[in-house]
Amino acid sequence: MFVDEIDLLVRGGRGGNGVVSFHREKYVPHGGPDGGDGGDGGSLFLQADSAKQSFLDLKHQKQFKAADGEHGRGNNCHGRKGTDLIIPVPPGTIVRDEKGSVISDLIIEGQIVRVARGGKGGKGNARFTSSRNRAPRVAERGLPGTERKISLELKLIAQVGLVGFPNAGKSTLLSKISSAQPKIASYPFTTIAPNLGVVEYAEGKRFIVADLPGLTEGAHKGIGLGHRFLKHVERNLLLLFLIDLSPDAEPLSTRAYDLLLEEMINFNPEIQHYPHLVVGNKLDLPGAGEQMKSLQNAVSTGQAEKVFAISALSGEGLDDLLSYLTDRVEALVEENKETSSKIPVYSYNEDNDHHPMQITKKDNLFIVTGTEIEQRAAKTDFESEEGLRRFQKYCRINGVEAELRKMGIKEGDTVCIGEEEFLYYE
Repeated sequence: MFVDEIDLLVRGGRGGNGVVSFHREKYVPHGGPDGGDGGDGGSLFLQADSAKQSFLDLKHQKQFKAADGEHGRGNNCHGRKGTDLIIPVPPGTIVRDEKGSVISDLIIEGQIVRVARGGKGGKGNARFTSSRNRAPRVAERGLPGTERKISLELKLIAQVGLVGFPNAGKSTLLSKISSAQPKIASYPFTTIAPNLGVVEYAEGKRFIVADLPGLTEGAHKGIGLGHRFLKHVERNLLLLFLIDLSPDAEPLSTRAYDLLLEEMINFNPEIQHYPHLVVGNKLDLPGAGEQMKSLQNAVSTGQAEKVFAISALSGEGLDDLLSYLTDRVEALVEENKETSSKIPVYSYNEDNDHHPMQITKKDNLFIVTGTEIEQRAAKTDFESEEGLRRFQKYCRINGVEAELRKMGIKEGDTVCIGEEEFLYYE
């Protein structure tokens, strides 16, 4: 099964809690606070890995979470950082957030992007000592990691893309020139998902060929396999238009070429500038020679680099085709290296997700939102009297209490900050 679109829920690990601890050792009076910090939670990354060809292994596990950080301990021992989680995905993966904005486009082998940051570990009480408070009994809780939904879309990256109508012989050609074993039959849409094959024609020279599902007229409008096929064309270096030379083919060879080009240009006008070959297939059939002459005349003044005649079944003409493909792909790879710097690189900065404080009222419920105050509430240990006092002081200094009074809050009303709820008292 080929899976080229998937939605995932990803979470960074939670930071470990800081600890309240005091040094106790014989003959060491007034040992003082020695509570260590909690470790940061692990982050979650996606990395381009050429060993992956689709999202099939992600299909049955759509939620991923990195490891939590360890809690701090006494004697100033800090908790260990949570292990990062790296999920391998195929090169050509486009990562989007819930709003559809591109987070990253993983094109190059090994390229990596963080999609969920681990939460910061809480501070232990050793961090809160001051000239006024020599023995603090307060520590912070670790923050939760980032949680978000992301969408992954795959646009296959191959050197050569086989393009053609159903029954043109793309799967047969792929099976002859590589070790791939695609499903082959004489009925339409035998190939309903792209197949990849590695071609090794000359010593030390290899290239990847993608057998893309057969097109139908109107594919750019979503007819047939529509956009699910056409999007995979965009990432190929060279397109190979495979045309059925059978006298009873539908459509006939000359019309087939025009339709293929038209469908792809309607989907993405840039495709007309892609280098492509035209290859007439099934030369072994009676009447194929006449069809081949008509095809050559039809594309002689077109944009195709070269026209070949082959029989994928018998092997006729394959050596000439493979020799040309090997040299042409090698040249295109070198050209692509020079222009790779022009490929748009998307960098995602989670620091841009900062939201200012805002208070909304619903009957007797006051909801306080904002990145900074929500993080402060998440870090506070409300079972600690000193921790509660510190949070109340923070709310006074930052104008939260004053704003709540302006909005008419009364004793007994509920205040919600992040995951915490409080009853308001003067």
